[in-house]
Amino acid sequence: MKLRVLFKLVLGVFGLFIAAVACAETLELKFGHDGAPGSLFAASSEEFARRANAKLGDKAKVLVFGSSQLGDDTEVLQKVKVGTVDFAIPSTIMSSAVPAFGLFEMPYLVKDRQHMQRIERDIVWPTLAPLAEKQGYKILAVWENGFRQITNSKRPIVTPDDLKGMKLRVPKGKWRVKMFQAYGASPSAMGLSEVFVALQTGVMDGQENPFPQIFAMKFQEVQKYLSLTEHVYTPAYVVVSAKKWETLPPDVRRVLEQTAKETQAYVYETAARMDKDLLEKLKAAGMQVNTADRQAFVKASAPIFEEFARDVPGGKEMIDKALKLAGSK
Repeated sequence: MKLRVLFKLVLGVFGLFIAAVACAETLELKFGHDGAPGSLFAASSEEFARRANAKLGDKAKVLVFGSSQLGDDTEVLQKVKVGTVDFAIPSTIMSSAVPAFGLFEMPYLVKDRQHMQRIERDIVWPTLAPLAEKQGYKILAVWENGFRQITNSKRPIVTPDDLKGMKLRVPKGKWRVKMFQAYGASPSAMGLSEVFVALQTGVMDGQENPFPQIFAMKFQEVQKYLSLTEHVYTPAYVVVSAKKWETLPPDVRRVLEQTAKETQAYVYETAARMDKDLLEKLKAAGMQVNTADRQAFVKASAPIFEEFARDVPGGKEMIDKALKLAGSK
């Protein structure tokens, strides 16, 4: 009888040991971003994690940390490079790490998502992705942040002249700063998590972001005017550390990369739906909405294209190719 009890105890302990080993072998992969709950970044990363985890089983698990829990976009991108965070979705900030990504800071360059897919095919993968890898970042897929609009507490923005003297928060990319300086605003780069308080206290008069970020960050609570400028379309990139990527098992890498690319269709569909739905919600929240004079902004943007073409190696060639792709299929 005692031997039987002892045998059961041994089996129980052995079972716990096996379970602990199995648990320890499940690789946890951290995915950090600065989007709030309900944002496009949150929806995109969570959908990717759901799909990837279903395929990976016990081999690995993607854990998503939004709302800048792992740091702002600059910090997360740095953590990815050193391998303490596994995935990020940099958008504008990517141009700070790899100057050629400033291509997507050029105003009114990307016409629509179909145009972006052609740019992805002919410019991102053959030109930009290798440059990112030289800086320690491997791009798994291209998602999106979206078409950017201007909000502020002062007045409707119809032409660049309406921005003169306005304190405007922009993300940490030098070309966005240069763009709004050219328009006459007083732009300041700032992490997304700091923006609400800056707007609420009047440190900043306005900001610019796609609808999903505006709504998820509740900027409608502290901003009166929403001007539909669509001045920049910002793609977002699923990035990992190039060095750490090579240490992952080949089958795990295959699932992650394939799933990241597959998720793009979901991202674009969700983004298009949010563009429509959230504009109505922002109006319902009391924001005064106006359409900007696009041609006035396009005209004022010429110096930014000229400077990028002059200062960034290959800049002119990329701009010319991207504009040519607007009319191709």
